Amino acid sequence: MGAVQRNNVVVYGRPDGRPMVFAHGFGCDQNMWRFVWPEFEDDHRVVLFDHVGAGGSDAGAFDPDRYGSLEGYAIDVLEICRELDLHDVVFVGHSVSAMIGALAAAAEPDRFGCLVLVGPSPRYIDDEGYVGGFTREDIEGLLESIDSNYLGWSSQMAPVIMGNEDRPELGEELTNSFCRADPDIARQFARVTFLSDNREDLARVTTPSLILQCSRDVIAPEPVGAYVHSRLATSRLVHLGATGHCPNLSAPEETVAAIKAFLAE
Repeated sequence: MGAVQRNNVVVYGRPDGRPMVFAHGFGCDQNMWRFVWPEFEDDHRVVLFDHVGAGGSDAGAFDPDRYGSLEGYAIDVLEICRELDLHDVVFVGHSVSAMIGALAAAAEPDRFGCLVLVGPSPRYIDDEGYVGGFTREDIEGLLESIDSNYLGWSSQMAPVIMGNEDRPELGEELTNSFCRADPDIARQFARVTFLSDNREDLARVTTPSLILQCSRDVIAPEPVGAYVHSRLATSRLVHLGATGHCPNLSAPEETVAAIKAFLAE
């Protein structure tokens, strides 16, 4: 099975347009970009996909060894690009997919024209001289909750992650998305995500990058965005007015405007 079939790749827009690949975060699928990608289809070849275990992907293709680190997901991104013969790619990655895209660009820099990193975090656990937003005890408790009661954890945490208390429908949508994911794969993906440390990998990324930082983001707080900006050789940090961790849902117009301004430079 090829990557296009395995990852449920869907292509829209101009066949001869500059390719733009959208990658979703943990517990989500390509549907999370539905308010963003249509704004680019007139000028771009828009590519959407699902990580293995999410959306319409082939869950049977899940290999615990391959997906035991974020590098396995980065390999998927590269395989999709090769099968579709994509070059000068605009890669738009949300949350953990921001680091997946960074790893892919570090591995094959000539394939990527620029990166758009929405709420990126190279490490979620605090370390000496580094603010990740969580203590190790926080993450161990989070993973224990996911292991023991994934659906219960999803119902409790998704609205917190969304961070728009005045718009409960957004938290409900994220909850439903989490609950649709294959629970066994989601448990491992959560462990790989929240225990990852890709700080040293940032130095390998030479691709021009846009970092979109939201306020009151419990998953990727503002010091994390500032850290990523300081470690990427060619990057721009933009603070959005949006709150929470999912501006692609809560503030799509602002997200689109920031990306378009970056691409127009």
